[in-house]
Amino acid sequence: MSDAAHKPNHPYHLVDPSPWPVVGALAGGLFTVGMVLYMHDIAVFGHKFGLGNIVPGLLLIFATMFFWWSDVVKEGEHQGHHSPVVQIGLRYGMALFIASEVMFFAAFFWAFFDFSIFPREASGGVWPPTAPTAITPLDPYAIPLLNTLILLTSGCTVTWAHHALKHNDRAGLIQGLALTVLLGVLFTSFQAYEYLHAPFGFKDGIYTSTFFMATGFHGFHVIVGTVFLIVCLVRAIKGHFKPDHHFGFEAAAWYWHFVDVVWLFLFSFVYIWGSGPGPYAG
Repeated sequence: MSDAAHKPNHPYHLVDPSPWPVVGALAGGLFTVGMVLYMHDIAVFGHKFGLGNIVPGLLLIFATMFFWWSDVVKEGEHQGHHSPVVQIGLRYGMALFIASEVMFFAAFFWAFFDFSIFPREASGGVWPPTAPTAITPLDPYAIPLLNTLILLTSGCTVTWAHHALKHNDRAGLIQGLALTVLLGVLFTSFQAYEYLHAPFGFKDGIYTSTFFMATGFHGFHVIVGTVFLIVCLVRAIKGHFKPDHHFGFEAAAWYWHFVDVVWLFLFSFVYIWGSGPGPYAG
């Protein structure tokens, strides 16, 4: 009688009180303050900590992510709270999150196209710029082309893993995820090598600023997506995910495909189209 009284009569999940939203907000605020102190070289108690200013906030952010998402995994995998209705809400949330990420990249592309299509005096009136320094763009058919092939291949392997999961092929799921993670690490390694050997720096003008912001922000997303897939790989090895109940994996796959699509735009417009002469010189 008592169990029946406490049994929910709806398909929704009423989340238990959690400390992580408040802790996450404090972590974000602490990280922001640390970044301001670092970027403006402000001393704290008479001492300049440099990058050490951001460490407390960063550690608290990582802790919040780990414990909060661990709670979500427990709720969905072990406690059975992620009903079909709840999964619809999670899908909407992930779709909106990816849409917000699109807006970030739209801003970077906007800046790039604005200066490349309409070169200003600040860039010498041409594109690639000759002011304040002459820019020699990277060869798009060297490392960028290789990274394009790597990411496209990783999109195939994560799709293979998803197909294997839907057909209850645990070995195929693990193999596909492992290959995707390996390709993600390989992409990041090649991009780091490219940055280290680039013939220009971040502060050399509008071309370099937009180049490093757009490609670097994408590289950060590749790292986040790789970590996302590593978590999925660990969960797959532990026996998590079912053919009809695996939104955690689906979210990672969506994010990875988003990263693939953004890179195709970067490769086409920033590396290939943007490396040639501009449409006209003002």
